[in-house]
Amino acid sequence: MFVVENYTVAILLCVITMLCWGSWANTTKLTTKTWRFELLYWDYGFGILITTLLLALTIGSNGLQGRSFMADIQQADTNNFLSSFAGGVVFNLANILLVAAIGIAGMSVAFPVGIGIALVLGVILNYISNPQGNPLLIFGGVTLIAVAIVLNAKAYQNLNAQSAAKVSQKGLILSVVSGCLMGLFYKYVAGSMVTNFNIPEAGKLTPYTALVFFAAGIVVSSFLFNTIQMKRPFASAPIPFNAYFKGKLKDHFVGILGGVIWSVGMSLNIIASGKAGPAVSYGLGQGATVVAAIWGIYVWKEFDKAPTGTKPLLNIMLLLYIVGLAMIIVSK
Repeated sequence: MFVVENYTVAILLCVITMLCWGSWANTTKLTTKTWRFELLYWDYGFGILITTLLLALTIGSNGLQGRSFMADIQQADTNNFLSSFAGGVVFNLANILLVAAIGIAGMSVAFPVGIGIALVLGVILNYISNPQGNPLLIFGGVTLIAVAIVLNAKAYQNLNAQSAAKVSQKGLILSVVSGCLMGLFYKYVAGSMVTNFNIPEAGKLTPYTALVFFAAGIVVSSFLFNTIQMKRPFASAPIPFNAYFKGKLKDHFVGILGGVIWSVGMSLNIIASGKAGPAVSYGLGQGATVVAAIWGIYVWKEFDKAPTGTKPLLNIMLLLYIVGLAMIIVSK
């Protein structure tokens, strides 16, 4: 299987992760007006599963290092299958709440708050379980990002004064809950994998196998979480399940594309974690917040009607994020 041997390459893969994770949600804006994100989400999950399977059967099964996908499944312990599967379930609940928050509050709010919290919590938990890197630089970077979250919340509060308070408050709450859950999922996936990707540790999963079962957790749990969301949506009318089969080909394609984009980012991040370490890899990947905020602020113009003084707060927020991420990069 393909294994990253160079730290610079690992960082490059994490940067690609950042771009993928920060951009996939744009697909929610590319579907037809009648195609709700609850419907898009089914195809999004399928896109993730298809991508992980393709990677596992290609670069995850060829080469002299590690084990092939099928050989790995045959020797792995059930607990490790369940761990990576559980990571998919936790992520799925968090992501459904995040997508709902995007629909209510916009990308420039939901991502910095939700993913910012996830970054802080995720880096701390992953560093505790696998301490790699300079803790002063890692947690210094996390502190700057935490300040950036506070500034973004303030900017959101300014925008909130211009709109309906009830809907805005719901978007912020969903972002916070999503972030708390999002910070937990990665450690379940990382905990199921071999410690050294070059050494086929008995019972543990290769990163490619772990990703497949992670994706399976997303798809299977969608039949619970997304079905509930369709029947009791956060900010619109209920939608029947058969509406999914009435969608246009374009709508289904866009949903799958969103899943492929996110899954490529997740896969590269997991592959890079073998060299960069889970805390650095996860923390850098969650720099997606910066990418998403730039989309929301400068492309989708979500803060154009905000009061004077709001945009400087957003610019400072982005700067703190960038500096914080740079500190995480140089920590190892």
